[in-house]
Amino acid sequence: MVLSSSSSRTLRNSIEFHTRNISYLSSSSSSSSTKVFNSILETQAFGCTNNGARSSYLGLAFLKDTRRGFAKGKKSKDNDGGSTVEVVPDIGPTVKATAIAQMEAATVALSRELSKLRTGRASAGMLDHIIVETGGVKAPLSRLAVISVMDSKTLSVTPYDPNAIKELERAIVSSPLGLNPQVDGQRLIAAIPPLTKEHIQAICKVVSKSAEDVKQSIRRARQKAFDTIKKAASSIPKDDIKRMEKEVDELTKKFIKSAEDMCKSKEKEITSS
Repeated sequence: MVLSSSSSRTLRNSIEFHTRNISYLSSSSSSSSTKVFNSILETQAFGCTNNGARSSYLGLAFLKDTRRGFAKGKKSKDNDGGSTVEVVPDIGPTVKATAIAQMEAATVALSRELSKLRTGRASAGMLDHIIVETGGVKAPLSRLAVISVMDSKTLSVTPYDPNAIKELERAIVSSPLGLNPQVDGQRLIAAIPPLTKEHIQAICKVVSKSAEDVKQSIRRARQKAFDTIKKAASSIPKDDIKRMEKEVDELTKKFIKSAEDMCKSKEKEITSS
């Protein structure tokens, strides 16, 4: 397309006029800017051929899109005209799995601590926590020997290496269990002495303290889960927040009851021995 000198000058003047109004359009109120824009649309590109006029209106269409870009508070849209929607991931499964893992770890630790407490009955697990140093290396007694229950009052400890029997004996005597094993060939025989009333009361206090400690650990896991939910609350529906908090509360009650049952069982075992 070729424009005459006069048409080209007129078109250039018209474009300059439109350009000067961009700043006004971007800062004016909606009604004011609409009036100005309509006046621009009514401006004719005198001296232009039909193709020139068409080009002028194409330019105005671009100006119209530009004006839209200046609109305050206007959300950007994609090419299809739809607003961009942020997809929020479901954190429920992750929060629940993390809480379960932490609460399970607390109950496992409780079970391990309770097994260390001596009762009046023989139990192979009561020696699991004893550490033996042999050949300059420290290892749990359960990895160095076979521990078996001969009767309700007697334990047998048979080392895999007979040469380590003295180290095993020394470790058992040094433990807080109050056992005094005797060498019987290639094994140790440990008699479980009866518990005194004072000893029973002291052990029950330890059980109660262990129960409170594990409850606190479980409640801390609950609070961590709630904190995670709270941080993401702004992007989660209220119904989902309530559902997740309810699930965590149910888990908390379940694990606390499990810990209480374990401690009650241990106390019963201690007092009935």
